[in-house]
Amino acid sequence: MEEKEWSIQQIAKLAGTTSRTLRHYDDIGLLAPTSIGHNGYRYYDQSALVRLQRILLLRELGLGLPQIGDVLDREASEAHALETHLAWLRQEQDRLTRQIASVQSTITALRGGERLMAENMFDGFDHTQYKDEVEQRWGEKAYADSDRWWRSMSADDRAAWQRRVTELNRDWAAAADAAEPADGDTAQELARRHVEWLTDVPGTPAAAPGGDIKGYVLGLGDMYGADPRFAANYGGEPGATFVRDALRVYAERNL
Repeated sequence: MEEKEWSIQQIAKLAGTTSRTLRHYDDIGLLAPTSIGHNGYRYYDQSALVRLQRILLLRELGLGLPQIGDVLDREASEAHALETHLAWLRQEQDRLTRQIASVQSTITALRGGERLMAENMFDGFDHTQYKDEVEQRWGEKAYADSDRWWRSMSADDRAAWQRRVTELNRDWAAAADAAEPADGDTAQELARRHVEWLTDVPGTPAAAPGGDIKGYVLGLGDMYGADPRFAANYGGEPGATFVRDALRVYAERNL
């Protein structure tokens, strides 16, 4: 039986993208059509669809197209790669489901004039998940100080803090996507913002008077690149490596 193929227009519609984007993916060697008809139309088979699914998943993580190409070239088994990504998506699904239920519960209580249950309001917003790791790396006092600071913040302050982190991570990913040099002006300005952000968190060596800011920044940079949990914030290993290298340059020059 002849394997089914889909036209570029069909794939663009199914994937929520455009024919122009798919042609661009072909131009840069990221996703070639399986065949080209006599009319010049591009067609894609099942294998191409699997590759496109992985491309779109990696794009949602913030990876740039050159980095996506590197990831796809390194992964020999598409099924194994998708299994790893599926595990991450399920974790995110669970976290978002808990957040949705928490917010919906708050809305219901507010509209009904009911008493808010504080212990239920922040399910899915767990900032204590790295408690043991922080205490092991930097001591119990470091965690206690930062935990006390977080709990003392208002809802608006927490939201502003999250926006700040989101914007910083987004700008890092954009710089990596644009292949900015780690020692260039753009990357070094991001590194300055990053260090400024770190010094605003009580309990960290970066915030403590006389603390080893340079060692702390260098250590965090290495952790970003080595630990997939943190690397995910910067679009995966390539983005995290870019952040690490930029922080190293900044630390050597300024700390």
